[in-house]
Amino acid sequence: MKDYKTINLRNVGIIGHSGSGKTTLTEALLYRTNAIDRIGKVEDGTTTSDYDAEERKRRISISASIAPIEWKNTKINLVDIPGYFDFVGEYIQGMRPVDVAMIVVSGASGVKVGTEKAWNYVNKIKLPRTFFINKLDRENSSYEKVLEQLKDKFGISVVPIQYPIGAEADFKGVINVISRKAQIFNPKTKKMEEAEIPAELIEKVDECKLMITEAVAETDEKLLDKYFTDGELSDEEIYKGLIEGCASGDIAPVMCGSSLKSIGIDTLLEDIVECFPSPDYAIPQKAVDLQTNEEVYINLNETDPFSAFIFKTIADPFVGKLSLFRVITGKLKADSTVYNSSKGKQEKIGSLYYMRGKNQIQTSEIIAGDIGAVAKLQYTNTGDTLCDSSRKLVYDKMNFPEPVISFSAVPKAKGDEDKISSGLQKLLDEDPTLSVSRDKENAETIISGAGEIHLEVVASKLKNKFGIEVELQVPKVSYRETIKKTSDVQGKHKKQSGGHGQYGDVWIKFEPGDDSDDLQFVDQIVGGVVPRQYIPAVEKGLRESIRKGVLAGYPVIRLKATLHDGSYHTVDSSEMAFKIAASLAYKKGMEAASPVLLEPIMHLQVVIPDEYMGDIIADINKKRGRVLGMDPTDNGQRIMAEVPMAEMFKYATDLKSMTQGRGNFSLKFERYEEVPAAEAAKIIESAKKQNEAV
Repeated sequence: MKDYKTINLRNVGIIGHSGSGKTTLTEALLYRTNAIDRIGKVEDGTTTSDYDAEERKRRISISASIAPIEWKNTKINLVDIPGYFDFVGEYIQGMRPVDVAMIVVSGASGVKVGTEKAWNYVNKIKLPRTFFINKLDRENSSYEKVLEQLKDKFGISVVPIQYPIGAEADFKGVINVISRKAQIFNPKTKKMEEAEIPAELIEKVDECKLMITEAVAETDEKLLDKYFTDGELSDEEIYKGLIEGCASGDIAPVMCGSSLKSIGIDTLLEDIVECFPSPDYAIPQKAVDLQTNEEVYINLNETDPFSAFIFKTIADPFVGKLSLFRVITGKLKADSTVYNSSKGKQEKIGSLYYMRGKNQIQTSEIIAGDIGAVAKLQYTNTGDTLCDSSRKLVYDKMNFPEPVISFSAVPKAKGDEDKISSGLQKLLDEDPTLSVSRDKENAETIISGAGEIHLEVVASKLKNKFGIEVELQVPKVSYRETIKKTSDVQGKHKKQSGGHGQYGDVWIKFEPGDDSDDLQFVDQIVGGVVPRQYIPAVEKGLRESIRKGVLAGYPVIRLKATLHDGSYHTVDSSEMAFKIAASLAYKKGMEAASPVLLEPIMHLQVVIPDEYMGDIIADINKKRGRVLGMDPTDNGQRIMAEVPMAEMFKYATDLKSMTQGRGNFSLKFERYEEVPAAEAAKIIESAKKQNEAV
């Protein structure tokens, strides 16, 4: 690839609802600019940006993928971003290095949840946005209908800068509204060719141009004065105003075409070059200057000392770790040394690459605004800043959502536990929305993520990349046991076996304690009936015993034990004898004091649009939950509830299907509460079977 200045770069994030044709559009753009010599297909697993084995198998994008192309002395970095909600981490990483979002909408199915989510996200991060109405060759597709939906949903800033020629099976071309150039597909040459605007569309094109002119004029006072005075603006003024209006978020240009039939691709490329903002328009990046410890805002430029942000890491079992970055200031040269200001370490830069899918294109330097990759950095991870030692900056990190679903990763082969741990560690490097923990109580490795498919993909990657097979199971619930009544029992251990015997005798009163998980042990011995030196052994015997309850073997909480009487033998008593006596008293005392099973109760907050209220509340009730209250929010309602943890392991999937992906939720542990008798009987039965099987 030849050298470019920052002004000749365009970084475009291709986002939108799953299935709107983002990967096919990327493929069509790659083919049209001669970056590839044949068009790959999602169904065949041959596209450039969906190169991972899991993507080919599932026929969906899983990772954000970079695909640079060149057109008319401009380098365009396309970033193909997954539309599936489970891969929100890739969404966040993929949007960090781009300057404009192109939200792809299907001309047949129109505005979907993924379209709304894309719009809301780019608004949140203040990123310029555009629309591409795709699949206009499909049956029941309609440019006008989708354009109206976009305007209704997202406001008057939505402006058509292209207009289609024909519809559905007769869709054959696209008109560039500003330049008034039309391109039509010639079935004989199988190519797009310049043509006259069909007479019946001239009025429509004039109408669209008027909309663009008015939108542009409203973003700039000088242009508004000129428009009022002259009644029109030059094409050059419109293009300049469009770029500025798009960069400021005041205008969202709409383009159209069919990525599958490659209709409208030339017109789209023209408008990316003419109307999309270059990195020069990027909003200043928030950072901390380590010399002054002050917050600063850095404008993207080629003249300042080098700095870059690592937005993504790829764990490749063959190449090693690949760090993808965007240069914010200056330039990065191959075979140089830079400073990782996030870790306070020097890093040696070897070869530099541009990535096109999985292919690496070697380069000697990467300038401000451009996206590149470097292999095998020692200390660097996603979210880190690399910079020149002369100006140490740390850029703002990305905010990833907390995991919402957890599974236990059970190895299929014995002895694979250590391998699982090392494989997961490598996947954690590339996936910030994944978290791994160890449940010591149940001896389980717990993996948590953004959705069920997310975790299935993690399990597949463990197998494909590291040769480790795991089965995903619903995690075990950490139940607890306690008592509801009081009992006063004797525990006596007496054994004679030649020589010294064993003798320990205690009377212990067991009663419900406070909310503490710890045992409340009270010593009320008077008159030395149990000698002082044996009392710690009694306490130790009880503490060891409460690790397993008498109902189902779960740890016991909220227990108070008062040692108030007993007896001893001058020769045969020992610490061990009193420890055993305490454990005998514990078993007898627990059984006599109405033991009950407790389950963890979670505090649930769900944010949903109003129309799903009834369904969500009914589902909470079905899950043995209680609704505590509701608050109105910007986008609907927040429901607060308490629900048993046992009912919540697949809530991320349930909520997604009930709200078509529009709902969000968070969970946190609240307290332990008694399990209803019918549920408790099932849990105790299951625990007994498991204990017998061990």
